[in-house]
Amino acid sequence: MDFGSRIRSRLETLGMSQAELARRVGIKQPSINHLIKNGAQGSKHLHQIAQALQTTPAYLTGETDDPAEGYVSLPSTDVIAGELGLVPVREIDLRYGMGATELEVPVTTTVRHFSRDWIKIYTGASPDHLYFAQGIGDSMAPTILDSDLLLIDASEQTLHLADKIWACAYGNSGMVKRLRQMADGSVKIMSDNQNVRDELAYDNELHVLGRVVAIVRKT
Repeated sequence: MDFGSRIRSRLETLGMSQAELARRVGIKQPSINHLIKNGAQGSKHLHQIAQALQTTPAYLTGETDDPAEGYVSLPSTDVIAGELGLVPVREIDLRYGMGATELEVPVTTTVRHFSRDWIKIYTGASPDHLYFAQGIGDSMAPTILDSDLLLIDASEQTLHLADKIWACAYGNSGMVKRLRQMADGSVKIMSDNQNVRDELAYDNELHVLGRVVAIVRKT
């Protein structure tokens, strides 16, 4: 078998798609497809491809026919992170325009690892209820700036704390705003930028996704 055939064989053995292999290696799926179809003799990503396919460069290049010979598995990212006291937090892909952006796919495959002790300073919620998002825009300036990283606690969805900052969906848009429950049952949607007007949401127009418990800023 040539290089491409051996990649295909390992994919079939592991039940892994080309797209998943590409994601693990950090390249595009068409690049994997090209290697398989054209039977290339190698790749500058040879070692990463071999590790992702649980084999060795020697097997992929035909130096051995035993895919397990010499293979040593590396600790997974989650295992390493756990040993370092880090927890995985998923991303909400609203591109939280501190104005508003289209609300489409709420959660992406992107994961960041945060210090467990650091998270405990801001919330006691389980990591399963935590998300992060990046701020875009200036309607919450100076409190939240463009590209700030926001830690969101989705276990908090009740407006029991007036004027706190919340991640929410209003209509078909995602946003990060201060929210205030009004006496008539409406919710006041407020921006920290004085040039942006407040709005009122009635009935079920507003869906609270979680409270912003921490803001991480580049220095």
